[in-house]
Order: sequence, then C-alpha cells, then structure tokens
Amino acid sequence: MFTTGQLTFALIFFISFVAVIVWSYRKDLKLHQKYYKGSLWVLVAIFLFFAILFLIKSFLYQ
Repeated sequence: MFTTGQLTFALIFFISFVAVIVWSYRKDLKLHQKYYKGSLWVLVAIFLFFAILFLIKSFLYQ
C-alpha cells in the first residue's frame, strides 16, 4: 500500500512534528500559565454542558 520511502518520510515527519510541538510548548510555558490561568474551568463547563444536553436528549427520547 505504501512504499518504504513513504513510510520513512511519515515516521520522520511525525517525530519531528512532535518534537517541534513539545519544544514550542516548553518555550511558552510561562506565558501559558500567565494568560490561560482559568481555561481548565472553561473546558470543564463545556464538557458539563454537553453532558447535560446528552442527559436531556436521553430522557426525552426514550
């Protein structure tokens, strides 16, 4: 399905992409802690909202 060269390229690309993402995140860690302090609560609220919608849908369409 894939040639050896394509698989090699995909593996090298994946490893380098993950390395750049980790390096970039580590470099900006202090900024993330400063500017995105309450973002975890926003994520919790979104998950809670979808859970409530799912429960309402489950009870109304039994």
